[in-house]
Amino acid sequence: MQTSDDLNRLLARIDRKGYPAYKETRGAYRFPGYVLSIDHVQGDPFAAPSKLSIHVDGAAAAFPPALYRLPVQRIALQDELTRQFGRQAAQFSFQAKGSGQSGLISVSRCGPEILERTACRLDPESGAVLLRLEVGFPANGRTINARELEKILFEFLPQCVKSALFYPNLDARRLQAVADLAEDQHAIREWLPKLGLCAFVADGSILPRESGVSSKPMWDAVPFRSPPERSVTLELPHRGRITGMGLPRGITLIVGGGYHGKSTLLKALELGVYNHVAGDGREYVITDNTAVKIRAEDGRSIRRTDISLFIHDLPSGKDTVHFTTEDASGSTSQAAGVVESMEAGSTLLLMDEDTSATNFMVRDALMQRVIHRDMEPITPFLERIQALYARWGVSTILVAGSSGAYFHIADHIIQMDRYVPRDITVRAKEEAAAFPLEPQPPAPEAGPDFDRRPKASPEFQSDRVKLKTLGRDGVSLNREVIDLRYVEQLCDSEQAAALGYCMLLAQRELLDGRRTVRQVVDALEARIDRAGLASLCGRREAVPLLARPRRQEIFACFNRYRGLRL
Repeated sequence: MQTSDDLNRLLARIDRKGYPAYKETRGAYRFPGYVLSIDHVQGDPFAAPSKLSIHVDGAAAAFPPALYRLPVQRIALQDELTRQFGRQAAQFSFQAKGSGQSGLISVSRCGPEILERTACRLDPESGAVLLRLEVGFPANGRTINARELEKILFEFLPQCVKSALFYPNLDARRLQAVADLAEDQHAIREWLPKLGLCAFVADGSILPRESGVSSKPMWDAVPFRSPPERSVTLELPHRGRITGMGLPRGITLIVGGGYHGKSTLLKALELGVYNHVAGDGREYVITDNTAVKIRAEDGRSIRRTDISLFIHDLPSGKDTVHFTTEDASGSTSQAAGVVESMEAGSTLLLMDEDTSATNFMVRDALMQRVIHRDMEPITPFLERIQALYARWGVSTILVAGSSGAYFHIADHIIQMDRYVPRDITVRAKEEAAAFPLEPQPPAPEAGPDFDRRPKASPEFQSDRVKLKTLGRDGVSLNREVIDLRYVEQLCDSEQAAALGYCMLLAQRELLDGRRTVRQVVDALEARIDRAGLASLCGRREAVPLLARPRRQEIFACFNRYRGLRL
């Protein structure tokens, strides 16, 4: 391994040469207390920045093992170190001057959700820390400006490393609070099935956000307070006793007038599948981590999905047991979403009437009298929701603002009144008795068929596959765009990037025509668990910045890939 002095001499030698000479800097260099690795050098100052990594051995980092005893604590600590390094790096980014990306110093931009990332990894055995970052190597035009790079590598980065990656230099109480919060959140998740709950919202939580484009809590929001009928008390390892609203398994209806907080509550529950940082306001909003938000997605692709539970006897005679379309309607897309979530192993569906297909959700009595049942190929969700729970253990939390039909079949009904929840189950059931439902069809005898066995496409065996991330909106594989805009629980563009690598790895190693989609996703998750998120990238010279998606989002990506061969 070379030393920092070797790097200094190399930079002096290539100063003012053409930009490609920067390629000579690739390699690992020993600095005091850590190793700097230059993994990939950008082609020119206007290209994507260079990829670097910093390695601190466990003895030097000196993080107490008690801080990362549980996997959730380790992930939370990695998240905190990434944020700490990012705050330090922001002070120095673009302080070194030049053209294009010159002087950029950046790491993953973490939102309020705590995600496992390739940006930072703390080895659970040795305590060693690995941090990945991006740096814009400075140039004047396309001529190397090595003196400015020296500032970055020998002045700015050492200060960032010293301040963010060595335990003695960090706030020990803050790090302990991060670990304690992670353990408490884990404890709530363990309480949910024991108490027969699918979600918990702590009293005092702040659910509204600052604006539609901000994830910050609204400063003057009404703190959440559970209705007495739904109040649950939990004993947590560090916070101690905590009270809040427990939503039982089964069918829960959330109703209320417009702008009273129905969708705000549902949005908090959607993202409750992730742990949140302290101060977000939703750090004690915990949802069954298999929960999936279902919505209509006009125009999406569907591949050999059994939607016969909801749609059958189409006038065209089209097969709905192996339903395929390149341009789904609202109802067929929502039917597919429910069945695909069951295939992914989800036990909780989240729906909002505002983003649902009306004809999929309900048909009122007048419509049924005018258009008889045997003329309608759609069995509404209303008529299947109870069977989903009774037969397959799939609960539903549904926001409704205009249709009262769900009052009949809901187990629990919560009214949001100026952001204050009230349990109105008894009163709503009494009112519903005056509006009886039409007789419903018998429960289905068999569940959906999940026997889908994809095959690989030959084009992906090449090393020249182009993978591009389109923010959170999707990924592109060889110009084939996988549209993820309506996969609403995908919260970070680095998760979308990881989905792209999941698809590429599956194409190259797992899609053999024998494994089902379930087995392919099982294999991907097992690989990540065993070898880490970076293992999705194979033997790339530099590991990109990725965040781990849930199993449900991996399924969603497969299901929206138009090039999937089934």
